[in-house]
Amino acid sequence: MQRRFVSIWFRQLLADWQLIRRPELSGVPFVFAAPDHGRMMITAVSELGHGFGVEVGMRAADAKAICPGLEVLDDKPGRPRKLLKGLGEWCVRYSPIVAIDEFAMDGLLLEATGCSHLWGGERGYLKEIVSRLKSKGYTVRVAIADTPGAAWAISHYGKVTPLIPIGEHVDALLNLVPDALRLEETTLAKLRKLGFYQTKSFIGMPRSVLRRRFGEEFLLRLAQAIGTENEVLIPMQVPVPFSERLACLEPIKTRNGIEIAINKLLENLCKRMQAEGKGLRSGVLTCYRIDGKVVQVDIGTSGASHNISHLLKLFQLKIDQIRPALGIELFVLDAPKVDDVEVPQEQMWTSKPGLDDQSVIKLLDRIAGKVGFQVIHRYLPAKRYWPERAILKAVSVTEKPNAPWRVDKPRPTELLKTPVAIEVMAIIPDHPPKFFIYKGVRHIIAKADGPERIEREWWLDEGEHRDYYQVEDEQGGRYWLFRSGHYGGENKYKWFIHGFFA
Repeated sequence: MQRRFVSIWFRQLLADWQLIRRPELSGVPFVFAAPDHGRMMITAVSELGHGFGVEVGMRAADAKAICPGLEVLDDKPGRPRKLLKGLGEWCVRYSPIVAIDEFAMDGLLLEATGCSHLWGGERGYLKEIVSRLKSKGYTVRVAIADTPGAAWAISHYGKVTPLIPIGEHVDALLNLVPDALRLEETTLAKLRKLGFYQTKSFIGMPRSVLRRRFGEEFLLRLAQAIGTENEVLIPMQVPVPFSERLACLEPIKTRNGIEIAINKLLENLCKRMQAEGKGLRSGVLTCYRIDGKVVQVDIGTSGASHNISHLLKLFQLKIDQIRPALGIELFVLDAPKVDDVEVPQEQMWTSKPGLDDQSVIKLLDRIAGKVGFQVIHRYLPAKRYWPERAILKAVSVTEKPNAPWRVDKPRPTELLKTPVAIEVMAIIPDHPPKFFIYKGVRHIIAKADGPERIEREWWLDEGEHRDYYQVEDEQGGRYWLFRSGHYGGENKYKWFIHGFFA
């Protein structure tokens, strides 16, 4: 498929933005100005200001002399980029790849490959972009061509048509001025001095001659425009490999309509994932409303899945969070995290359902969709000695342990995240405590068992150990206590509570 690119030129970016904010300025000529070496220099001019002969680069004092009613507004560094960033995020509805025009800082570049058919073709695609931006108050010129450089040239200097057919972009460049190639001013001055006022005057000259006269940057810009050198756009949002878009002929306002849209997106997405042996682990549905607002909902799965009905049920739990307002015009479904799908081997019989059973995984996903994944945890054994470090949080339900659980010794039902220091009265050297005080409450020990010595990993701190005791107080409460350190050692021993038995 031939790649296609769109250039959007905001002819009066700052002026249009100001008029949107302050409509009362529509009948007043105004400019933006910023300090430069002690002088206020004009950085942007409104359409009325242009009518009086005010131009970018003039001193504000000179501009006020030729236009007495001129209003001068303070410009701020970085404002055009900030505006273009916001407009670019809005334009993601037309293409997943949107980049800021870094050369002139007054436009956007979009890769439109495979996007225009959603609007009935490239003509309808461009018309939609222009009309929507115009309705927001921006004056724009757009063009579509085979290269970003050609699209930029046509949008800024073209006079015939903004839609350049496939393969005809070089012919469209021939009658344009050299400025259309995004060249530096010093290079443009050399071209004018030599009488090269149109691109066709030099486009066929040998590269060695052009390089000697104008340098490598000139050759690069020319090659990017005609397509012999690839120009990489740096997208504002990195596209997700597994992503589907659905444009709506009419704005969607109902729950049923949203469900149908999600189902259609899942059919396409799951078909692609299944072909590559992948499954969704996290999904993000982005809804672009006709009022310009963007609504997002997300889901997650315990294990990789490309089951359409299962994923649809997870999204159905989130549909109530989507506020369509006047209607949704575009749905985008992204799968930012995918994993390989392991096809389970068919068994003639099974003992009992476990975490490998798909029905269990689906149940966990639906519960998580209601209460949140943050409240569901699965842990695996780790090859560590300290009890609080002997577990790892599993990445997924299907993750396999690297070590067996230790079952030869009793362990508490509830383990504290970190041991808590307690006050203890004990008979030395290895007797369990007679009583201990925890959170201000005295617990008299009725029964005890231990000690169980647990050494720390030698490569972390050689020689350090804990002596654990299982104790039961007179009220029947069972606790897991330990003594850290040796009696009579260099470091004073301490007692801690680490868990509770059922």
